[in-house]
Amino acid sequence: MPTKWQDKKLGDVIQLQRGFDLPIQDRKPGRVPVVSSSGITGTHSEAMVSSPGVVTGRYGTVGNVFYIEQDYWPLNTTLFVRDFKKNDPRFVSYFLRTVDFLSCSDKSSVPGVNRNDLHRMRVRVPPFSEQRAIAHILGTLDDKIELNRRMNETVEAMARAIFKSWFVDFDPVRAKMEGRQPSGMDAETAALFPDAFQDSPLGKIPKGWVVKRLGNLVDSIVERVDATPAKDEERYIALDDMPSRRIDLSTWRPGSEVNSSIVRFRRGDVLFGAMRPYFHKVGLAQFPGITRTTTFVLRPKRDELRHFALWHFSSDEVVDHATTASVGTTIPYVRWDALANYEIPLPPGRILASFEQAATPITESIALNGRQSRTLAAIRDALLPKLISGEIRVRDGEKFAGDKI
Repeated sequence: MPTKWQDKKLGDVIQLQRGFDLPIQDRKPGRVPVVSSSGITGTHSEAMVSSPGVVTGRYGTVGNVFYIEQDYWPLNTTLFVRDFKKNDPRFVSYFLRTVDFLSCSDKSSVPGVNRNDLHRMRVRVPPFSEQRAIAHILGTLDDKIELNRRMNETVEAMARAIFKSWFVDFDPVRAKMEGRQPSGMDAETAALFPDAFQDSPLGKIPKGWVVKRLGNLVDSIVERVDATPAKDEERYIALDDMPSRRIDLSTWRPGSEVNSSIVRFRRGDVLFGAMRPYFHKVGLAQFPGITRTTTFVLRPKRDELRHFALWHFSSDEVVDHATTASVGTTIPYVRWDALANYEIPLPPGRILASFEQAATPITESIALNGRQSRTLAAIRDALLPKLISGEIRVRDGEKFAGDKI
């Protein structure tokens, strides 16, 4: 064991405290993060704890640790670090990820962590200078992952804005009706849009467009996969791993983690979370793999329909429709026919092709950032136990001479 590291009780390193009640109906508009055992799950107008913060689950999701960089409100399902006792806060956030929280569980039907048992746990910690160096190494990786997430959020918002402008608000048509050049659009693309509207069952739509259903854009594919050892080599996208309101599907598990109701998808398919659709889980597959039947595998009928279909299925309007049309009380789910019959205005093929050309680089950049973040997370997860245990030692960002890597 490295010299100068100290053997202590966890309660001598940090002081943990239970979070605070804050029912949803009592929350007020604001930017203060509300942190549950699953992470940031809302906002409020008032903070209970000053930053930086480290929060872990007390009930529910036990063992997850979250580092909070602004003043925040930890909920009563969490434990937060009230006193860092002169230890580096970000180091503490990584250190706690190596703690065996379940050994301090009360073993009830709903797993919960006993704070007093945690405080009595024996741990080894490095001096502050090494804590800071460890936090710098791991934090640099997490900062890049967070930057990628924000970049993806920005470019995805750009794609959604283009989709809404062209196919929901019909801005190019309105501009041409007023004798203006459509904003942010070259003359060749603008020429594809009409300068008048026509009546339709959906109300006014651009002249020459037709009303179709979502089922005219994609086929719902149910290609069953047997639970044989062969599927263990597949990439498995679980519904739980699909992000809400983001199309990046870079998170996947080994196929060995799924053993029933398995279906296959291809690169370029749209995946739509059919169970509890209000969680808004819709994305574009950037690799072939497998999922479960709780997720619709939607294959565009033509290549130029891919992104047009993606942004329709991931729109608030379609997800709200799926939620309203859901059946089942305990676990609501939407049937494919309820989605397939949803009506939308369909433009001519040349406009679809133009949008496909504009949107494809955006989703490719999102996928690239997602893959990079997955690689960075794997590096972080491999380094974390070695750094926290002292197997790899650093001082102010430099490895100690003679130590193993």
